Amino acid sequence: MAKALFPCLPFVIGGAPSPASGFLSLPLFQRLASPPSTLGAQLRLMADINTNKGVSASVDKIRQFLNSNPSGGWERCWEEGLTPWDLGRPTPILEHLIQTKSIPDGRALVPGCGSGYDVVALASPERCAIGLDISEVAIKKARQIGMLTSIQIRNMSFCGFVIVCTLDGKTKRLILLLTSVFTSSEQLAASSPNGNYCSFLLEDFFTWEPRDLFDLIFDYTFFCAIEPNLRSTWASRMRDLLKPDGELITLIFPIDDHEGGPPYKTSVADYEKVLHPIGFQATSVADNELAVAPRRGREKLGRWRRMTGASAL
Repeated sequence: MAKALFPCLPFVIGGAPSPASGFLSLPLFQRLASPPSTLGAQLRLMADINTNKGVSASVDKIRQFLNSNPSGGWERCWEEGLTPWDLGRPTPILEHLIQTKSIPDGRALVPGCGSGYDVVALASPERCAIGLDISEVAIKKARQIGMLTSIQIRNMSFCGFVIVCTLDGKTKRLILLLTSVFTSSEQLAASSPNGNYCSFLLEDFFTWEPRDLFDLIFDYTFFCAIEPNLRSTWASRMRDLLKPDGELITLIFPIDDHEGGPPYKTSVADYEKVLHPIGFQATSVADNELAVAPRRGREKLGRWRRMTGASAL
């Protein structure tokens, strides 16, 4: 039954070769018949290998778009697929905080939400999540992900495989192909249960006026994307959008000494400079041990509390 549903599986687990076998050299391929418990680790490893490819060139191109068209540069980036900040999945540390029930319920906001993975991850019956972005392409993609992500499978015995194309012994390109084998008791849901508890709005964070305040705001690669002279305004908006005693969670990145941007270099002091004067206090600042490999050592998790008495909407 499984082979009838997924004719590409013999290429992975033995049997007749796939028509695709002729155009790729796959020295790592034999390892991919390992159990699902080890396959996940292999997928993550292969993704880490390929993450840095072309990032520098992408950043240069992004800066060209923004310099030539400040108002439409971000939209152009999404149109061209130049989104190196997009992990293609929820942020790992955010997933950890959600799974350990370490963040507030209620209303959550993700400014500069991009593809919306973090918004969908935050959404639940206990938490209504809203994502904002100024890119129409990004919002359309986020809405699609909100509707279709998180395919749920029970008793899955095979979850996917990776093709690594090599040339002269060096990894050149990573292709991830997902497939599955099911038994008769398995069920497949085509939409995410979280999709009912999230929404995505084509809005400018700096001018948007919601009807209700938020219990939680999550910022990752948004602070570093805006011009540094807007950081005080960013902080004021965070204050005005959060409920008294609400929480702001920031991933402080990139922590380094590079010049220019975006992304612009950041530090803990940069956040303290704009947040402390308007009533935020840091509850914790620590290295992000779950940062993706290319960002490890350049990223901290900062958690800030909006103290009672700061102004709001």
